[in-house]
Amino acid sequence: MKSLLKTTTASAALAAALSVSPIALLAQEAATDDAATAAPATGDAAAQDTMTAQDATGAADTTGDTMTADASMAADAMAAGEVANPPDQPNEQMQAVLDKLQELGAPPIGTVSVEEQRAAPEPADAVMAVMQDQGIEMPAELAAIKTRDVTYPAGDGSQQPARVYTPDGEGPFPLIVYFHGGGWVIADIDSYDASARALSAGADAVVVSVEYRHAPENPFPAAHEDANAAFDYFVENSGDLNADTERLAVAGESAGGNLAFDVAVHARDNQLTPIDHMLLVYPVAGKDMTTPSYTTYADAQPLSKMAMEWFVKNVFTDPSQAADPRIDLVNRDDLQGLPPATIVNAEIDPLQSEGEILAQNLQQAGVEVHQMTYPGVTHEFFGMGAVVPTAKEAEDFAIADLRAAFGAEAAQPATADATTGEVSDVEATAAEAPDAMTGDDAAQAEGTAEPVEEGTATDTGN
Repeated sequence: MKSLLKTTTASAALAAALSVSPIALLAQEAATDDAATAAPATGDAAAQDTMTAQDATGAADTTGDTMTADASMAADAMAAGEVANPPDQPNEQMQAVLDKLQELGAPPIGTVSVEEQRAAPEPADAVMAVMQDQGIEMPAELAAIKTRDVTYPAGDGSQQPARVYTPDGEGPFPLIVYFHGGGWVIADIDSYDASARALSAGADAVVVSVEYRHAPENPFPAAHEDANAAFDYFVENSGDLNADTERLAVAGESAGGNLAFDVAVHARDNQLTPIDHMLLVYPVAGKDMTTPSYTTYADAQPLSKMAMEWFVKNVFTDPSQAADPRIDLVNRDDLQGLPPATIVNAEIDPLQSEGEILAQNLQQAGVEVHQMTYPGVTHEFFGMGAVVPTAKEAEDFAIADLRAAFGAEAAQPATADATTGEVSDVEATAAEAPDAMTGDDAAQAEGTAEPVEEGTATDTGN
């Protein structure tokens, strides 16, 4: 197995421009005071230590990487004194969605009752409003996805809804069992329709988006029980979905990323149909709310530290349940034998640190990991590809890994300019970039990082 986890030796200022995780930055500062003046000498030196998005797409076997989107371009911009987008601020397109969410009257999570929060506008509503304002229609390939609503027997025996997304073609297709976010309290399969459509269209797969019982009416571990029950049911009945479980993945966002991880553990421990890949998008992976990203982005929107405290209050009947290994993934010691993972993190997100720690821990346990932290975007950015170019890049990044796991020719992801948030096409090595790609084609990533020797791992400053 190739290990491509990389460390950065950049100074604190350059690390900020590169969107290096706060964890790695703290480790660098503790290691040496001289690094702040030595590393910024050239952009090339930083590029050798920090994988770029172009590096991630240069070959089909690049699983095992931990990286920050287009770090080499940020290094060049920093050397030139041209940091157009501060690392702790949303880029223009992301900010437009956040502004629209506020304009729609969405209260900060944690400031109203559960019932009021469930009825409030969601990020998906803001994206739709921005699309309407800008005259943007749903891309044809997403609109072409066929959907049907079904039910499955949940963990308590009740029937819970799910939505099946099927691409054009004869099939059978790969199967992705997907779990939405919402802190196990709010949101539903409608809220995350865009993500499910994007994965179905891009990976040419059947996606089953699973609803599960919500807290506080159904506290922990109800959602986890339902997730495992849904996985078992849809794998067993894959023929009815025109799906092929020889090509099988789980995926989820936020709380749903946590559920997807737990399903992977469930499948491993019970020797069920092997899962080929797990996609974890800014997963809830720990109980520690004093991590660097919780400190730096405590007041971020739409997810803040206050919001996470509110979720904890509503999900657990006893606060000690947050230490359950199904929640506190970063402190698990049984990660061996899990499927290869793609982990997508947002920079402006309290969950950034735990997502990066999880990636490091998985890699150290011998699991292939491909991780990217995207600058200038917040929690919930995934699925916003219609209006946020960086989100489109993240979606393509995830889809490329899924296609590779399914044995298909991987579509070439785009590269985001960390200083502007714009997306540029990169030279395709497996397939041409999707026609729906938007952004400034003038920006081009530079530099290629050399992989670490096979079978070795580097300290990520954890």
